Amino acid sequence: MHVNGKHYRTVWMEGSVVCLIDQTLLPFEFGIFEAKNYQSSCHAIRTMITRGAGAIGATAGFAMVQAMMEAPKTGFEDFILNAKKEIEATRPTARNLFYAVDRVFEAGKTSIENALAEAQKMADENIAEARMIGKFGNEIIQNGFRIETHCNAGWLGFVDWGSALSPIYYAKEKGKDIFVYVDETRPRSQGARLTAWELKNENIPHAIIPDNAGAYYMSQGKVDMMIVGADRVAANGDVANKIGTLEKAIVAKEYGIPFYVAAPLSTFDMDCPSGNDIEIEQRDEREVLYQTGPDMTGKMVEIRVGNPGSKALNPAFDVTPAKYIKGIITEKGIVAANAKSIKSLFV
Repeated sequence: MHVNGKHYRTVWMEGSVVCLIDQTLLPFEFGIFEAKNYQSSCHAIRTMITRGAGAIGATAGFAMVQAMMEAPKTGFEDFILNAKKEIEATRPTARNLFYAVDRVFEAGKTSIENALAEAQKMADENIAEARMIGKFGNEIIQNGFRIETHCNAGWLGFVDWGSALSPIYYAKEKGKDIFVYVDETRPRSQGARLTAWELKNENIPHAIIPDNAGAYYMSQGKVDMMIVGADRVAANGDVANKIGTLEKAIVAKEYGIPFYVAAPLSTFDMDCPSGNDIEIEQRDEREVLYQTGPDMTGKMVEIRVGNPGSKALNPAFDVTPAKYIKGIITEKGIVAANAKSIKSLFV
């Protein structure tokens, strides 16, 4: 995608440095975070400088390469194994992270050069997969459709193109007239900050809506379909995604609105029988109790928006059972959310 006329990937590697679009600054400021070692890349994943299934996976793959570059000759293997565990501990729900780390780790058994080549290959694959998701997803988007999204599963969530937003970008490219309802996605407001920023850059008509307004617009017949991304897809079709996805799926089912999940095969976990087996990340309560944004001078400040003295709970994800999902849009096509259909993707 392009920012101020220049094409960017969300994450890339220059020498031993991992470069990432700093998503904590958006939409108020565009900047690049330079992770100069694997621990700095871990920090970027943990603090959501980079976020989204595909971008997390690519960053984790590059972080594994950094660890191999940094490892001392004496105790090399122990260093790498400890680094692998540290990288994997950054975001426990995201399947792409583990997928990427495992692939680069195995490639690195041959050489560091081979590990780097594998990480670069995965980043390139991520873009190709996202583009195919857009192509297949576009087929179910009719001209004039009003589409609701949740969280950010656009190009910022992948190396490029994205998952849930890729069909929307593809539809626009094909000249379709579409409108997007952007869930704000509290507590970190990835919809209001990131998805809206992307759509504005692409000149796609949209409006940010409160998280609890989705049911209202669905009940009024103003939503034609909903597309969300995924952080992990279980073998039976249950899907873990940003907190709040479950309630959207339930409401969509009530009003007969097709609810789609967009995800590449790297997000599927065939060793995970169902959503009950997915670990849900619990994040810091400060994300709920505080908000950040620019003051009148443009300086980024943090203010408390919750009652002083009150505690907060902050699960990062919830699980949507397969029965609420119309279909899963993948790089191989759209499949039903059930064990048989999902298994066919890996044959």
